[in-house]
Amino acid sequence: MARSKYAQQPPAKAAKGTYSFVSLGCPKNLVDSERMLGLLKLDGYDLVAEPDGADFVVVNTCGFIERARTESFQAIDEMLELKKQGRTKGVIVSGCLAERQKEQLLEDRPGIDCLVGVFGREQITQVADRLLGSLEEQRSVFQPAPIRALSDTDRLRITPRHFAYLKISEGCDRLCTFCAIPKMRGKHATKPMEEVLKEARQLAADGVKELVIVAQDTTYYGIDLYGEPRLAELLREIEKVEGIQWIRLMYFYPMYITDELIDVIAKSEKIVPYIDMPLQHINDTMLRRMSRRVTRAETELQIKKLREAIPNLTLRTTFITGFPGETQEQYEELREFLREQKFERMGVFTYSFEPDTPAANLPDHLSEEVKNERREALMAVQQELAFAWNEAQIDKVMPVILDQSVEGEKNVWIGRSMADAPDVDGLVFVTGHKYRLHAGDIVDVQIVTSQQYDLVGIAVGGVTR
Repeated sequence: MARSKYAQQPPAKAAKGTYSFVSLGCPKNLVDSERMLGLLKLDGYDLVAEPDGADFVVVNTCGFIERARTESFQAIDEMLELKKQGRTKGVIVSGCLAERQKEQLLEDRPGIDCLVGVFGREQITQVADRLLGSLEEQRSVFQPAPIRALSDTDRLRITPRHFAYLKISEGCDRLCTFCAIPKMRGKHATKPMEEVLKEARQLAADGVKELVIVAQDTTYYGIDLYGEPRLAELLREIEKVEGIQWIRLMYFYPMYITDELIDVIAKSEKIVPYIDMPLQHINDTMLRRMSRRVTRAETELQIKKLREAIPNLTLRTTFITGFPGETQEQYEELREFLREQKFERMGVFTYSFEPDTPAANLPDHLSEEVKNERREALMAVQQELAFAWNEAQIDKVMPVILDQSVEGEKNVWIGRSMADAPDVDGLVFVTGHKYRLHAGDIVDVQIVTSQQYDLVGIAVGGVTR
């Protein structure tokens, strides 16, 4: 459970009330959390670190797969228990789980004071006002998905000051058979370029050095609004924002990766050589059953073009194993593909049965035992590749952005290389020695050893802050 890491703030004299916040799920959901935090702050509510004793609690949930829903239910139940004991006055549940289950969630957990859907987030202050004013005539706020992505300005950020997520679109048009995201977040809606740049400038002014570009489908950016993919143009404009030093790209779908886009990434001085491109499978039959609308040959061509054009590229991907009908031969094809491609970063999910998705109606569902066995075997392959890649970094000098100091140690820091996205990849432990380092510094580090998925190095200069 990822609660807000803000220290408790002293209440302002005219504070309307205090609240605590629990943010779960993906970076896109985190941006929604930060927007709601910002709105509540602007309206005079004070954020406190712990829910015990707060006037109310907001739980921004994830509803993507069963494991995420279980985590969300646990967080809700924990807050409802506090309310039952009189240690908070109310519980507001927002986000994807609220959007997916709607009134059923209120029926199952009647102690919830209000549900706020994904696109009802802009009304969070009115919901809080009604709650503290004991007005119970409306217990749910759901809005239709917007034609254009909502603005994410004026956020109160949960991330460290030096990096932030920048959401460039909302929703998804892919309709993959295993995925319920379009049901929760609607069709793809591009955020206008001028709005994205406004947010980028605001984040830079707030001290952000690393922008992590996120969306459900990043490469699709612009098609609904401008009639063609416009990610390449957007990235050229973001590069011009003063203060931003690293731009990291997440959630690339294999379609719509144009030669122009590859060229922009390859020639950029700010876009780090890192691309997250979830592939889900590589066998053509599986890809068709998943409705991925891409073939193995097309995927391999894209990977080849990316690696040839972008020096020192780190590719992150994810796969689903145990999808309905996956044969042993199809699974082994995927395993061999991993060995061939040697992805620097990879995650594997077992197929999650989602009742309201087309895949739920497919024949030949596999047992949990088989799904887990296949996942473990794929991760064993990846572990071998990842450890070997880390060993190959020893003695190299690389830029590292410092996220936080190591508690109890003098001038020892936890950072990330260009090959490491926040929260999902490895870490670099950095000893400062003669340099006086600070969170947010980007420093040249010589790697001296590896520790499984992490690296250890010594600062050798080139500190920028």
